[in-house]
Amino acid sequence: MNDTRIAVQNFARHIASNRYPGRGLVIGRSAGVDAWLLLYWIMGRSDSSRNRRFAIEGPVLRTEPVDPAKLDAPELIIYPAMLELPGTYIVANGDQSRTVYDALRGGGTFESALATREREPDAPNYTPRISGMLDLNGPPAVSLSVLRANPADPARTDRLTYRPDPPPPGLGLCLTTYMGDGDPLPGFSGDPLLMPLEGGVEEVMGTYWDALDEENRVAIALKSVTRDGVSELKSINRF
Repeated sequence: MNDTRIAVQNFARHIASNRYPGRGLVIGRSAGVDAWLLLYWIMGRSDSSRNRRFAIEGPVLRTEPVDPAKLDAPELIIYPAMLELPGTYIVANGDQSRTVYDALRGGGTFESALATREREPDAPNYTPRISGMLDLNGPPAVSLSVLRANPADPARTDRLTYRPDPPPPGLGLCLTTYMGDGDPLPGFSGDPLLMPLEGGVEEVMGTYWDALDEENRVAIALKSVTRDGVSELKSINRF
């Protein structure tokens, strides 16, 4: 089975047919334009989780409340989702994005930064923290991380870091917070999933937005990075 067929099957099973994959990220290369892509979306089952939208400030993507008066647990749902340094692009489902950003500025590494963080403290779900980094300062390199509760003792955190070979055009590598709906929600397990990235920027973003469960999807954003390091960020908000 070739990689494209695997990616299409993963997309159908884990995104299009999945009521609640939760927050998700994909890093890869477009088949429609000569660019690297970083895709990120948020979903929500509760009123608080749905009370969000994406705001774009230059190269920074952040979440913000739609109605501040209804905001609950802002430390978990309000954060910069995409940050960048020269040639380095970060995407994450929480404020560990800032931890990675600050560490890299100080000469640290992606892995050492995330070694200081834990899974989210939202018992009984213990939502994984998922993070990704694209480094174009030299040969392209992709780093991915999952911080998840230890299955034997959820007070402890398992830290999984992946250094996969960068995918070819038309494919990306995906992490989500959950495997599906449930109570408690089942955290992501297994290795990063190969996903399709066919078409141009608008087409890719629209394909994923349309595939996400209509009731639970909240917002999606896509950053495209050209060969010369120029980035462009776009988003779709439900509210």
